[in-house]
Amino acid sequence: MKKTFLPVLTAAVLAACAPTANTPSATTAPASTTPEAATQPAVPSWPERAEAFLKTYTAEAQRLYTLSTEAEWRSNTHIVPGDTSNAGATARANERMAAFTGSAENIKELRELLDHKDQLTELQVKQLQTALYNAANSPQTIADVVRRRIKAEAAQTEKLYGFDYKYAGKSVTTNDLDELLRKEKNPAKRQQVWEASKAIGPTLKDGMLNLRDLRNQTVQALGYPDYFSYQASDYGMSREEMLTLVRKINDELRPLYRELHTYARYELAKKYGQKQVPDYLPASWLPNRWGQDWSAMVDVKGLNLDPILAKKGAEWQVKQAERFYQSLGFPALPPVFYEKSSLYPLPKDAAYKKNNHASAWHMDLNQDVRSLMSVEGNTEWYETTHHELGHIYYYLTYANPDVPPLLRQGANRAYHEAMGSLMGLAATQKPFLAGLGLVDAKAKTDQTQTLLKEALNYAVFIPFASGVMSEWESSFYADKLPADQLNARWWALAKQYQGIVPPTTRGENYLDPATKTHINDDPAQYYDYALSYVILFQLHDHIAKNILKQDPHATNYYGSKEVGTFLADIMRPGASKDWRVVLKEKTGEDLSARAMVEYFQPLMAYLKQQNKGRNYTM
Repeated sequence: MKKTFLPVLTAAVLAACAPTANTPSATTAPASTTPEAATQPAVPSWPERAEAFLKTYTAEAQRLYTLSTEAEWRSNTHIVPGDTSNAGATARANERMAAFTGSAENIKELRELLDHKDQLTELQVKQLQTALYNAANSPQTIADVVRRRIKAEAAQTEKLYGFDYKYAGKSVTTNDLDELLRKEKNPAKRQQVWEASKAIGPTLKDGMLNLRDLRNQTVQALGYPDYFSYQASDYGMSREEMLTLVRKINDELRPLYRELHTYARYELAKKYGQKQVPDYLPASWLPNRWGQDWSAMVDVKGLNLDPILAKKGAEWQVKQAERFYQSLGFPALPPVFYEKSSLYPLPKDAAYKKNNHASAWHMDLNQDVRSLMSVEGNTEWYETTHHELGHIYYYLTYANPDVPPLLRQGANRAYHEAMGSLMGLAATQKPFLAGLGLVDAKAKTDQTQTLLKEALNYAVFIPFASGVMSEWESSFYADKLPADQLNARWWALAKQYQGIVPPTTRGENYLDPATKTHINDDPAQYYDYALSYVILFQLHDHIAKNILKQDPHATNYYGSKEVGTFLADIMRPGASKDWRVVLKEKTGEDLSARAMVEYFQPLMAYLKQQNKGRNYTM
């Protein structure tokens, strides 16, 4: 995942913009013949005034952003139970950032300049809109609310990552729990593991309700109805338009998901020795804490990388991912990446904890790029490492002189995830793995099982991301979901979209949605990941068919400079070009799940055959 911050220098796509125009040099006013006029200072034109403002604003925003990310980095990489000094430092850095980006003077000037946007260049307008979007997350017209929100967010992060998970009487990490959910076959033990993974929820409930109010109040001060609507506006869309889009994606993939759901119910009942096949999947049966990825259900013979990767070790995986990008024509990573990243698990006896959730960080909107991971020698981390470096190379590619720092973001937030996920997919296809010598090119692998494993990752994720997460956060922020209905709404959505139910009654004394990191610290934007999968398959479809001339199911990007050029062309403009224009120009089509549905089409006949005579419940 790409790490974002509050307040964040995200590129607001507040209006559909044509491709970027170059900023023209300021024109000089014609000389006057009257002596009085000659003594008057020339009034700057609107483009000159915008340029002067942006120069000053950007320098200070970039400086404060860097201080803020440094503090956030420390809060995520050095968590000492009971020590609040990091949280305090982070809150202070974010408050300074908020005081600047949301200052009343800046808001006034931004609005005035945008009132004359017809006289400005498109690049100026885009930067000003971005600055105003950032201001909405920290308007100093309600400075006290902003200050309280920042403090509450820092405290929530400390609770989230400082939590001591317990299983079988011992402290465990989330990595340990994930491993148990992938491998444990005893349903009773699985339930205990699953419940241990949800134990953090109640700790986060009060903080979550407080943050909901503070986040909503913050953006309402600049005219947004609620926090979910604010986040959707970054795509140039209203809340209703965003929900319509994600529901459409869900509907397009529903036939495939229905087959996968039926298949999983019967196969898992068999695996766990249960005679009765449940109508809905117990959440504890699935190999993932939220049921968002079921790919661990399938082992593809000849493609089991875990034993090989365990021998090669964690460091090899990071270096190999870098070599992959270099083979496409991207440069070596800057030394700061290895000097300052936190890439591997902490020693067991470490006196502090760190956030184990993988993320990529653009520390200064320039060349200081870092990743926070806990890489171990296994397939999941192999794919994650390629994904995170996708973000890192996106940062480095748009950190160029043609893209102002304010627009150094993905074309939209989903593009960042699409780039990461695209590389994760590319790096796990058989011809690619055979080229690296990780699998034997001659070894027979079952194409159908490979496709099934991919569907249990990519297709299964869509109902969770665009269904459960997006609908719950929309209800939470926009509909002010009552405090006594938070968990009930979550599980109603899980049943509706995923066909998943909790293994035991989960009353309102729990807060299961808050066990998902993003609900706390990357709020109201999880649809980014769903849209990113759709974009990823559109890009992959184009690369396979039009550049490599290979089957999309069996590609090898390695060493293709043409693929590297195609990707760099998408990355280079950052957010200075409208995301819809970029997608249409590069792939020839608008956002659609067509490529994703087509990719998994060969699997449908197999699943229907497997599910013959079985009872469908979705």
